[in-house]
Amino acid sequence: MRGKSLKTIKIINLIKMSLETFFQQLKHPNPNVRNQAMWEIAANYDAEVITRLMSILDDEDTNYRRAAVKTLGEIGHEAVPSLVEAMLHSDNVTVRGSATKALAQVVICHRDEPLSAEGIAGLKAALQDPNPVVNIAAVMAMGEIGEPILDILIEALKETDNPALAISLVNAIASIGSSRGMDVLRWIIDNEEADSYVKESAVSALSRCEMTDGFKQN
Repeated sequence: MRGKSLKTIKIINLIKMSLETFFQQLKHPNPNVRNQAMWEIAANYDAEVITRLMSILDDEDTNYRRAAVKTLGEIGHEAVPSLVEAMLHSDNVTVRGSATKALAQVVICHRDEPLSAEGIAGLKAALQDPNPVVNIAAVMAMGEIGEPILDILIEALKETDNPALAISLVNAIASIGSSRGMDVLRWIIDNEEADSYVKESAVSALSRCEMTDGFKQN
C-alpha cells in the first residue's frame, strides 16, 4: 500500500510539473505552442487549474490573457460558475470582459452541450454592464447560442438606449437568421424614434439576411 501511495504521489507531482510547463507555454510567442499547451491543460484540469486560469484574466500580457480565455473555453461548462461570478462581480473591467469572452468560447467549443441556465442568466445580466467591452462581448456570446436566447436579444434591443449595444444586438439577431428576428429588424427600420446608426445597421443586416435567403432558395 505504501509503495502504491508513493507511486501515486510521484505521478501527481509529474502531472503538476507538466502543467507548470504548459502554463509557461501559454505565454509563448508562437501560437501553435500556446494552442498545444491550452489543449494539454484543458485535458488535465481540476478546480485548482480553473482558479489559476481565472487569475490570469487581467494579466498585462495580452497573449497570456487570451490563452487563458481560450483554455477556459476548452475546459467548458465546469468553468461556467467561476466565469459568471467574475463577469458579474469583479471590480476589474478587464476581468469582466475576459470572463465574458471565455463564456463565448465555452459555447463555441461545446456546441453539443447547451449553456446552463446560470450561464444564460449571467450573460443577460452582463448586457447591463456599463462597459462596452463587457456588454458587447455578452451579445457576441449570446449570438453564438442562437435561437434558444433570441427572445432575450429582442427584448434587449427594444429596451436599450445605448446605440453601440443596439448595433451589436442587431447584428447578433441577424446572424441567427430567424423570421422573428427579421421582423424586429424591420420594426427598427420603421421606428422613427430609433437611432439613425442603429437603423442603418438594421437595413444592412436585413439586406444581408435576405441575400443569404435568396442564395439558399437558388
